[in-house]
Amino acid sequence: MTLDDLTAMMAEDEHHRYEISPEGVLSIMPPPGYAHAIIATRLMVWFAQGGVPAERIAQAVGLRILGRDGGVGGRIPDLVVWSKAQTDGVWLPVADVLLVVEIISPGSEGIDTVTKRLEYAAAGIAQYWVVDQDSAQTVTMHHLDGNHYTVRATMPLAWLLNTDPTEHDLG
Repeated sequence: MTLDDLTAMMAEDEHHRYEISPEGVLSIMPPPGYAHAIIATRLMVWFAQGGVPAERIAQAVGLRILGRDGGVGGRIPDLVVWSKAQTDGVWLPVADVLLVVEIISPGSEGIDTVTKRLEYAAAGIAQYWVVDQDSAQTVTMHHLDGNHYTVRATMPLAWLLNTDPTEHDLG
């Protein structure tokens, strides 16, 4: 299955999100719920109010993920922050990605906390944040250290939103 196949599947089915690992494992997920969307929106507004230009922030855009064995996958993070504006496309390269954020939904825990963390680290993405939908909406910030992520900080979303994005090495 190719990224073009995935694009065609998504065009025919607006009720699911399709992703594929570089090894060819297909993931089919329902669209995010309201609470998930509110977290993503709050983060987008925080980035924008903190000075990150709007053309460098996007929700639910596809990233082309290259595997170690040469395979090509496609992931759709909940939020992406780039170092510069991107050209339009369905599956964008990760070269300019500073940060990806995944908001954990019921059923996505394993993919978001293990699989994607490994893939994003292998792709060289500098930061990976995971937001739990627990009562504190806990944000775990991972920072790339060599070829794997280490936890840099864990905090409630409300606390994060009271900081400035420049405090978090987002160029």
